[in-house]
Amino acid sequence: MLTALWNRAKSFAKDTEGAVSVEFALAMPIIFWAFAGVYVFFDGYRQSTVNLKAAYTISDLLSRETEDITETYVTSMHSLLQVLTRTGSDAQLRVSVVRWDEDDDRYEIVWSRVRGGYGNPLSTASVAELEDKLPVMPNDEVVVLVETRNVFEPVFNIGMDDKNLENFVFTRLRFGPQLNFDQNG
Repeated sequence: MLTALWNRAKSFAKDTEGAVSVEFALAMPIIFWAFAGVYVFFDGYRQSTVNLKAAYTISDLLSRETEDITETYVTSMHSLLQVLTRTGSDAQLRVSVVRWDEDDDRYEIVWSRVRGGYGNPLSTASVAELEDKLPVMPNDEVVVLVETRNVFEPVFNIGMDDKNLENFVFTRLRFGPQLNFDQNG
């Protein structure tokens, strides 16, 4: 009886019928999860890059502007941000013009506007929090500061939470010494 049981166990161990089906059933959930994870991480990096390129585009457009900026212009820049990023979440935008005052040894805000619920416009008092991020500039130098935010929401649930994507881009003015804001326009 024991010999028959032993022979049966050896026969079972050598039998390979159905092994591929069992291995497939065990491995496929792991392979699907890995594929979904790779896709989500790639999509997150892609979205981060798209957001950064959109911020640079807006900053470059503003730096080349020779006419006064209006509320409508800032709203159109926010619309452009929405189009360029193509996300499901609302993109937020803050555009500021920052000037360095060497006599007072501080950055000053010439003007600042927000769109999409970004928060408060920058003020000369609040720009002090950003000093580490701003460039070293000569006296009376002006830069356009564009800050963007939106949320990356993973397509698949792989254990990753939504990620806040924030960009901070500054650009020196190209053609003029200043970029004015028209309050009436």
